[in-house]
Amino acid sequence: MPKEATKPKRKAAEKADKATSRKGKKDPNKPKRALSAYMFFSQDWRDRIKTENPDAGFGEVGKLLGAKWKELDEEEKKPYIEQASKDKTRAEEAKAAYDSNKKSASGDEEEDEE
Repeated sequence: MPKEATKPKRKAAEKADKATSRKGKKDPNKPKRALSAYMFFSQDWRDRIKTENPDAGFGEVGKLLGAKWKELDEEEKKPYIEQASKDKTRAEEAKAAYDSNKKSASGDEEEDEE
């Protein structure tokens, strides 16, 4: 006796529905994370790489940037490393301020309820 043909389930659609329901709302006031030295380098060099290789796709540009970053010596990387350390300090200060504001806001709400 042959099995009845069943309609295959759409797993991708089910996963998409589950993923959106699990995520919480993102706070628009949350500070941005610090960028790495490589990210500062990428921002600086991406346009140059694109002009040198006009038919390179997004992934290819990324590979070329990675190869260029590996070619640089420590002296050439130094300005990007300094930018990254400054950005890390900025991000830590912004996060500390955000966390203290968040705690004081939740503390004020508790006082109002009493």
